Amino acid sequence: MGDTSTTADHGRIRQWVEARRGRPSRVKGVSDDGILRIDFGEPNETLEPISWEEFFRIFDHNKLLFLHQEQTADGAQSRFNKFVDRS
Repeated sequence: MGDTSTTADHGRIRQWVEARRGRPSRVKGVSDDGILRIDFGEPNETLEPISWEEFFRIFDHNKLLFLHQEQTADGAQSRFNKFVDRS
């Protein structure tokens, strides 16, 4: 696996996601401050699209960091990401 890094910078997160044709989303049926995900367009009935504004409201409210990977070990563009606590 390639190197990973974390950020809370909204612009950097949005740039990473959009470069991979992802969209902000959250898990359906969870509270308004629910579980964030990035939707890359594969069929996934458990996700609902949300605006970037709503995405970052939840992100900041839950005090999250975006853990992500730029490239895989073989140099391909990576989609690996997850959300972790800032603490």
